[in-house]
Amino acid sequence: MQPLIDNARTFGQRPEEFARLAEGQSPEVLFITCSDSRVVPALITGARPGELFELRTAGNIVPPYAPDRPTGETATIEYAVEVLGVTDIVVCGHSHCGAVGALVRGDDLDAVPAVRDWLTHATPRPEGAVEDPTVADGVQNHVLSQLLRLRSYPCVEKRLADGRLRLRGWYYEVHTGAVREHCADTDTFETL
Repeated sequence: MQPLIDNARTFGQRPEEFARLAEGQSPEVLFITCSDSRVVPALITGARPGELFELRTAGNIVPPYAPDRPTGETATIEYAVEVLGVTDIVVCGHSHCGAVGALVRGDDLDAVPAVRDWLTHATPRPEGAVEDPTVADGVQNHVLSQLLRLRSYPCVEKRLADGRLRLRGWYYEVHTGAVREHCADTDTFETL
């Protein structure tokens, strides 16, 4: 923890670098990814402060749209689309994902009931090779399911219909740093 504290102490000692951030934000991308500490959106994309609006959830899950039960995730998506006017939403899954791995393997999650119940939002259960530690197939199928789920959000549906929004599915390999994007033409994840 101490190195993190030391960096935080010196981080704000260059106020001129941060002054423009007080004027507001206008990110072009909503980046939805896993809470996993090995996945760092700004590092992966090279984004500077103010360039990405981030939503991080266990397993990069987009919950079902339910107007009668708003969630923080739903509010974040709606704000990004309606207020910030993002032009792209990236759903980025990653190799070695514990959440998707648990789903693929059918792990007993009774000891962590909140995790177990949250993961029910990932349905359908991602398919993939149980013995593959990267759970690549499962994660990639899961990313596509979350993109489909996003289409059910009224604000997303409206912006897609008028051409002001694009959805992108990414797969990040934590063990290589490679990033692949889903290509609809071939229905495969291809290197960026």
